[in-house]
Amino acid sequence: MVIPPPVRPPRIINYLKPYVLKMHFTNKFVNAQVVHSPTATVACSASSQEKLLRPSMESTRDVAAAAKIGKILGERLLLKGIPAVSVFLKREQKYHGKVKAVIDSMRDAGVKLL
Repeated sequence: MVIPPPVRPPRIINYLKPYVLKMHFTNKFVNAQVVHSPTATVACSASSQEKLLRPSMESTRDVAAAAKIGKILGERLLLKGIPAVSVFLKREQKYHGKVKAVIDSMRDAGVKLL
């Protein structure tokens, strides 16, 4: 006999969506994407490699570029109706520098971080 999972109120379910923020930094570019874990699909992404963003940035790899990518990703998430995201940091990533810039600018854009 299979026991069904407990039914949660809808207001809690809105904030427990399985979206995960993943970031990748190279020597030239900053990439950030939000992945929907159960289906393993990319829900939204932003990168400093995008042709429309390059002219508006001085550098595509510094902390200012990371902050701009976080702000753009946060706005795109809100347009898609994703209010909350959990953060996945790799072992070598610490909450400092570019990582902090992306996360803080997403928070300033209005996305809740779990």
